[in-house]
Amino acid sequence: MNQRYYSLDVFRGATVAFMILVNNQAGASYAPLDHAVWHGCTPTDLVFPFFLFAVGNAMAFVMPRLQQGSTGVFLQKVFKRAALIFLIGLFLNWSPFFRWNGDSLVVKGWTWVNPVSGAVTGIRILGVLQRIALCYLFASLLLYFFKPRMAYVISAVILLLYWVLCFTLGSSADPYSITGYFGTAIDIKILGEPHMYHGEGMAFDPEGITSTLPAIVQVVAGYFAGRYIQQNGKSWQMVSHLFIAGCILVFAGFCWDLSFPINKKIWTSSYVLYTSGLGILTLAMCIYCIEFKEWRGAWSRFFDVFGKNPLFIFVLSGFLPRVLALLRIPNGLNSTGNAVYTSPFGWFYLHICKPAFNNPKNASLLYAISLVLLYWSIGYIMHKRKIYIRV
Repeated sequence: MNQRYYSLDVFRGATVAFMILVNNQAGASYAPLDHAVWHGCTPTDLVFPFFLFAVGNAMAFVMPRLQQGSTGVFLQKVFKRAALIFLIGLFLNWSPFFRWNGDSLVVKGWTWVNPVSGAVTGIRILGVLQRIALCYLFASLLLYFFKPRMAYVISAVILLLYWVLCFTLGSSADPYSITGYFGTAIDIKILGEPHMYHGEGMAFDPEGITSTLPAIVQVVAGYFAGRYIQQNGKSWQMVSHLFIAGCILVFAGFCWDLSFPINKKIWTSSYVLYTSGLGILTLAMCIYCIEFKEWRGAWSRFFDVFGKNPLFIFVLSGFLPRVLALLRIPNGLNSTGNAVYTSPFGWFYLHICKPAFNNPKNASLLYAISLVLLYWSIGYIMHKRKIYIRV
């Protein structure tokens, strides 16, 4: 990306850094670092849509070059990249391919029976990277084969159609509730319960098939913001127009929230407008501070490190804890007298972070910040050695 738009690198890097921070809370955490229970939006709920928005930003600088080649070459590159990202996400869910079964390490199959509950458990098919792959794929196809005005229209139709589907196919009692959401039945039918997320206490996938539909528009919004920046250059008019567009989208999201609540877990259309608006406002602020006021320094270089290898660092932040979890460190006995084990990261939290504070929220925050610094250090070494991993 051109150095002229260094602020876009910082924006992308800050998004990755915050994503690692919120994904590594060790127990109790401060409210802004938690997802909304259901409806609503916390700062943590901005991370994933901002990342999709950043994907669209980057696409705006790549798409003109792809459009100069043949359609066959374009399709090959886009499908290959989407497939690789999807498979990396599946690899991450499956990793480290072994699990503890009592005192034995066994191969982690596609499905297995939970020894405690007796329920069939399996590898989750979807996830963050899988959604990124699908949104990137369909947004690329939309923006390549249709003119900008038509892409706007199709995006609006997608958001309206998703609203209609949620309302008409969901439960009549509350179509926007976790039990009334229509998409869960589709996910269960296609994916199967063992291969879905169960963090809500039931089979419900926040990166499910149907809720991926409106998320595509998040990438499209990022693309048009990046395209506008590219076409208009570094000017006050460009920044002021971004601020106006961001405010309009935020206001529209709030208005739609009255009938279609802002909700990350089912990725409502109001959530798309609201978070896209905030993404534009945040990006405009980055451009103003970095490009116009030239407020650069250690803080911008810190986030820029994450922006140089965003996908690799994010994957590493998910892969490393899974691998280290295979290393069991004795941690006393439970109430029945059986040995209790923890992982190296767990030991660090229990014996370094937790004793440092009486408030468990502060201990959790220290743990998360420590991991951010760990992955930054790895990214910094890669940057110094000019190692940039692209997919």
